[in-house]
Amino acid sequence: MTHPHDRSISNRLLPVRRAFWAASIYLVAGFAWIAFSDRVVEAWFEDPASLSRVQTWKGFFFILVTGLVLFTALLRQLHKDRALLALQHGQSQALRNRERQLTVLMDNLPGMAYRRLRDDQWSLLFVSDGCVELTGYEPSELIDSRRLGYSDLVDAATRERVTREIAEALAADQPFSVEYALTRKDRREIWVWERGRGVVDDQGEIAVEGVVLDISDRKKLESELEELATRDSLTGLLNRRELSRLLDEELERAKRYQRPMAILWIDFDHFKDVNDTYGHAAGDSVLKSVSKLFLDSVRSVDLVGRFGGEEFVIVLPEMDVSEARETAERLRARVSAVPQPLGNGNSVHLTISVGVAVFPNHGLNSGQLRAAADRAMYKAKARGRNCVSMAHLFPHVHNDA
Repeated sequence: MTHPHDRSISNRLLPVRRAFWAASIYLVAGFAWIAFSDRVVEAWFEDPASLSRVQTWKGFFFILVTGLVLFTALLRQLHKDRALLALQHGQSQALRNRERQLTVLMDNLPGMAYRRLRDDQWSLLFVSDGCVELTGYEPSELIDSRRLGYSDLVDAATRERVTREIAEALAADQPFSVEYALTRKDRREIWVWERGRGVVDDQGEIAVEGVVLDISDRKKLESELEELATRDSLTGLLNRRELSRLLDEELERAKRYQRPMAILWIDFDHFKDVNDTYGHAAGDSVLKSVSKLFLDSVRSVDLVGRFGGEEFVIVLPEMDVSEARETAERLRARVSAVPQPLGNGNSVHLTISVGVAVFPNHGLNSGQLRAAADRAMYKAKARGRNCVSMAHLFPHVHNDA
């Protein structure tokens, strides 16, 4: 196999060899012409005067032929040089156009393009001007910087995760896409999406090239959509589906650690009268106000949700029967004592009926507990409303007794 260095030397010597062979052929042809043409002329023309004229014309002919050969060779070479210069000029123009287009593209990217090493600091070799808008840092502050590396803009856990995911993609010779949060120069945290792949540089080492885009708006929208999917649009409390899911999780935790867990099933008394008398807007104002009262009256670990209409459910982890009854009574008393705003400057007094069910006393799964709490709430209404009612003991409790 020919070494690249040997090929380079051979390419440099090629013009010298061609010039040498051209000069050699010219010298051989010239000496042959002089030697053989003189013998032929002397053999054909014995008269000295005729021989002198023929020798003169022979010299003219030699000069003419030599001039034509040189003219043809030079003309051919000039045509080649002109074509080569035109090709080089066209390539130079195309290269400048591509560089101009690449510069425009880089400057208009909604993020930054980069080239970096595969080291722990993610050392940047090149970065587009979009670096300033994205990170707040000038390219000169991050490129070949001993004080600050691009990896310093993310936390240690994120750095480890991103490095691992990129390494896996490069090992498979595949492009990679990663999302992570980075801290800008102004200490503001943003979310970015990075897309890139490995490339082999001039030294045969693998570098990384790609783009980094700001996706903070998308992340914010995703968070808002996730919030909408789990929250009640009026009160901001957990909606029925999300609270049911979290109730199942809390119940599994209670079973695993053999701890109690309570749920309160709450319904407003005569709430229809509020809507009929003051309008649905006033009713919505009351629901929002009472929702805030519920949140302010329970622990941070408790879950408050709206199951629909004027029905609310509160999940109380690690709370036994007596504690759950006490919490329900406290909520009932607060609602009845605090007038609720109607949204028009007026307020109205309301009361609630509360049913209480506790795991494992009143049920072993979420369906049994919800049904027990719901029945207890209707029992509270049957007792005259504005009271708390405990669920009946589950059959297994009677059997154990």
